[in-house]
Amino acid sequence: MSTAVVANSMSADEYLAWEELQEEKHEYVHGEIFAMGGARREHVLVSLNIASALKQHLRGTPCRAYMSDMKLRVATMDTFFYPDVIVSCNQKDHQAEQYLSFPTLIVEVLSDSTEAYDRGAKFTAYRQLAELKEFVLVDIKTRSVECFRRTADNDWLLHVYTDEDVCDFVSLDVSIEMKDIFEQQ
Repeated sequence: MSTAVVANSMSADEYLAWEELQEEKHEYVHGEIFAMGGARREHVLVSLNIASALKQHLRGTPCRAYMSDMKLRVATMDTFFYPDVIVSCNQKDHQAEQYLSFPTLIVEVLSDSTEAYDRGAKFTAYRQLAELKEFVLVDIKTRSVECFRRTADNDWLLHVYTDEDVCDFVSLDVSIEMKDIFEQQ
């Protein structure tokens, strides 16, 4: 996460109004605003590969894939994030204008500058989302995918994909070949 860019704290509503006027994206955490740095080429390609494959597989279902320009609100944590890929199957999200609130799956593509934050504070916030069933971390350097899946007991079970031919997104009943996830990067 980057350094806060606004000295004074602002409310969530003030942030939403302010963010619409900005050229760059900013995340909101408990009243503080954080500038988001630009992503590297391979980060963008892997995000696009996953979003494109999910969009293709989800045609004709109530689920939709969204890319990193769509905000995600975690109201209980007073935060707004820009995940790399979000899938929501909730009609309320499909009518939302500024942000989603009911994701089924969230994907974060790791980078050196955000890895610790994505694995720590961000995952802590995401776990507060009642409808979230799967949280996915993609590591380009190791060409691995970590899928954290919510169990019936509200625990999180980890499955790591490395050399497997196929990565299963169980929450959506979708499988994507690992070669397609890392294509062109």
